[in-house]
Amino acid sequence: MNLANVIAISGMPGLFELVTTRNNGLVASDLETGKSNFYSIRKHQFTPLETVAIYTYDDTEELKKIFSKMLEEEKSGNLPVDIKSDNLVLMEYFESILPKYDDDRVFPKDVKKIIKWFHQLKSHGYFAADTTGKSEEE
Repeated sequence: MNLANVIAISGMPGLFELVTTRNNGLVASDLETGKSNFYSIRKHQFTPLETVAIYTYDDTEELKKIFSKMLEEEKSGNLPVDIKSDNLVLMEYFESILPKYDDDRVFPKDVKKIIKWFHQLKSHGYFAADTTGKSEEE
C-alpha cells in the first residue's frame, strides 16, 4: 500500500495524486476524474495520507495500518459500514478496527472520512498492488 503520492486538499472533495510541485503550489490529479489541476498554497492546505494518524490512548496509529486492518476485517466478512449510517454504528465499527482509539479526539466525521478514503483508494487499486507486492517478496 503506497500512499506516498496520495494527498487530501482542503476545500476539495476526495483524494488526489501528486503530479508535481511548484514553488507556489502543487499540480495534482483527481483520483475520480483523472484531471490534473494546479492548487495554490495561498488557497489550500495539503495533507499527504502517509502522514495522517489517528489518536489512541497510548499514542497514534498510522492510517496505513488502519487501512490494513480494514482490509483484513473485510476479508473475514466484517464489511465497512456505509458512511451514511448512524454515528453509533460508525463508532462501533471503528472500535472493532481500532479498539484503543481516543474517543475524546476521534469524532464520527473523522471515521466517515476514513471509510470514504478507504473505499476510494480500494476502487482505484491502491490496496491490490500491495497484496501482489507482498506475495512477490514471500
